[in-house]
Amino acid sequence: MCGITGFFNTQNAAEHTYRALTILKNRGMDGAGACGIDWVEYSDDIYSLAIPKDINILGHTLHSMVSFVPQPIIHRGRMVANCEIYNWKELSSKYNIDAKNDSDLLIQLIEKQIEKRTDKQIADKNKFKIDTPSDISQIIDNAFREFIGVYSFAYWFDDKVYLARDILGLKPMWYSTNSGLAFASEKKALDAVNYLNIKELNPREILCYDIKDDNITKYNREFFSTTPEHEGTVESIRADVGKLLNDAISIRIPDEPFGILFSGGVDSTIIAYLCKLIGKQPGVDLDLDLDFTCYTVGLKGEVKSPDVRYAKKVADELGLPLIVSEIDIDEVEEYLKAVVPLIEDTNVPKVGVGLTMYAACKAAAENGIRVMFSGSGADELFAGYDRHRRSTDINRDCYADILKIYEKNTYRDDVVSMNNSIELRVPYLDKRLVEYGLKIPPQYKFKIKNENEVESEHEHNQNKLILRMVGEHAGISREFTQRRKQAAQYGSRFDKAITKLAKKAGCGSKTEYLKRFYSQPNLKLGVLFSSGKDSNYALQIMQEQNYSIECLITIKSENPDSYMFHTPNINLARMQAEAMGFPLIEQVTKGEKEVELLDMKNAILQAKKEFGIEGVVTGALYSNYQRERIERVCDEIGLKVFSPLWHIDQETEMRELLKLGYEFIFSSIAAYGLDKTWVGRRITNNDIDKLVRLNEKIGVNIAGEGGEFESFVLNAPMYKKRIEIRGYDVVELDEYTAKVVITDAGLVDKEIVLV
Repeated sequence: MCGITGFFNTQNAAEHTYRALTILKNRGMDGAGACGIDWVEYSDDIYSLAIPKDINILGHTLHSMVSFVPQPIIHRGRMVANCEIYNWKELSSKYNIDAKNDSDLLIQLIEKQIEKRTDKQIADKNKFKIDTPSDISQIIDNAFREFIGVYSFAYWFDDKVYLARDILGLKPMWYSTNSGLAFASEKKALDAVNYLNIKELNPREILCYDIKDDNITKYNREFFSTTPEHEGTVESIRADVGKLLNDAISIRIPDEPFGILFSGGVDSTIIAYLCKLIGKQPGVDLDLDLDFTCYTVGLKGEVKSPDVRYAKKVADELGLPLIVSEIDIDEVEEYLKAVVPLIEDTNVPKVGVGLTMYAACKAAAENGIRVMFSGSGADELFAGYDRHRRSTDINRDCYADILKIYEKNTYRDDVVSMNNSIELRVPYLDKRLVEYGLKIPPQYKFKIKNENEVESEHEHNQNKLILRMVGEHAGISREFTQRRKQAAQYGSRFDKAITKLAKKAGCGSKTEYLKRFYSQPNLKLGVLFSSGKDSNYALQIMQEQNYSIECLITIKSENPDSYMFHTPNINLARMQAEAMGFPLIEQVTKGEKEVELLDMKNAILQAKKEFGIEGVVTGALYSNYQRERIERVCDEIGLKVFSPLWHIDQETEMRELLKLGYEFIFSSIAAYGLDKTWVGRRITNNDIDKLVRLNEKIGVNIAGEGGEFESFVLNAPMYKKRIEIRGYDVVELDEYTAKVVITDAGLVDKEIVLV
């Protein structure tokens, strides 16, 4: 693990590089380096590094795990890398490369492929030009397909700079093209030198910057698939998962003492126990007794945190070495002062998990630990969340979770561990295991019990079935393999500590309290806005979580039966935007299936250009059709997607809206059990009671996600004024299908209450 940075086509490249490296210093304490087109400098530390004045510079801070190879590395091109390639020796032998370590292999393997292509070009009498960015981007992508490990790097070849990271995004990379090209391992390093429009590099892209022309080109990379699903018995698939996980752990074990982030949950327990068993298995060339320690943290108090209690119990029974660190509530606040700016985010769950990891890494660092194993990724890969219980397609949801894990988890985990000079290793996100795991039949991941099934003592958990079977087969008792899932912030009781600290500080919410430590908004977002309850509610949630809503994006479909977009009274979305004070981008589409996605893409691109949005908010609840298409479009243009209502309980959402003060009507209905009396009037709790009964009787979706109804919001907490409907017509198409056409509406002060 290292820190990398670079600045191109800027007069202040030397000053910026030095400043960025000081921000990244904890990522590499073993040395520092920088290079330009015709010079390179190395030093034992950042502060004694001499960086000449130049306009194009690469910089590096070294955390040496394999050999000691100063960076930047210079061959035909120049490279700075932050990588852990666990099979680098095998690949060096396979390709006859004399590499000193994994970073050296990176650049030499790329250049060996370039030379190979050049030789072919000569033999083919110059039938193609090797030096085109697309050729080298393809070489980079192809060269890394055999890598087992994680990486982010910059490769400077002639007058082009290539940025890339591992396909899952475990190693971070941020960049800006505000003035030339700037990039760094952490966003804060670019913030420190006042760069704007800083973006996280999409792992499915390779970015090429042309120094001469000062422009950017991006090249897409292929991701994993969920099809075809594996055939075979549950036992054979269990055996495959067990072997893949064992291999993923074995190849990541360092030649020095290491730690394991340990909660006593099934994910970390399996990792710890397999570490104990590794070396006793036939064909594994490792010491019998690996030198590792489990680290568990929790809030100090009269009541022990659940993770501390359970971790001690598991460690005692399985014979695992364990260190417990309990911190009091005052220490929690001190840790928050470090964690929140580190992760550059005030999202409460994200901070809670980051706090837990920070405390564990801090305790491990005090014992000289430089490598920690984490169970991150198991829930996403094997369907470990409660929302998977409500999934209509578990593997598609797992795919979406893995696709976006770099947005939610990996940057937080990386910066927290590296702040303690600890490298995090994540075997559940080994690409071989991910590729296999996404194709496991969903019934082997999540079992839904029938109402009449009797639950045995240790069968209350029906998620991550195949992984729990792996644990049992390894010899872990069912008591431990079947432990109920509890998120780290709750198992450690740190979320409870944040709640108490927020109350003590007189803050109205935990987010408000956390903003004391990092006042900047998390990201700039645009909202795909339909005028209905879901997009309004999703907007409110993201705004309350300290995301900056920059604009609303409304697609006006001319097709009333659009597969993608809400159509009733969509022309009034502009009035809602005015009520909230947000600019609105409107895009008309004919509503042709799939073709309408291009119109949506153009609208999102306009929002990105005009308002600098970094992500898009959707109100999706259960529709994979809508969510997947939005995610695909946004992934293509480098934007993140947030669906905060995904798989929310339908009745819970409806009642929460009324509790929060939402006023909305049904603008259309199309379902047996509903009639024209439902449209045009404000929805109440009594109406929700009726929907619940209809759901029990005939399966009507309480939230209308199945197309049973569409809604229009008149008032919400973020509205500065409310909408008054002064005239409307009801159009009845048949007994169970009707819509309301609003003919006259206006904004009025919220104090005015109409009866």
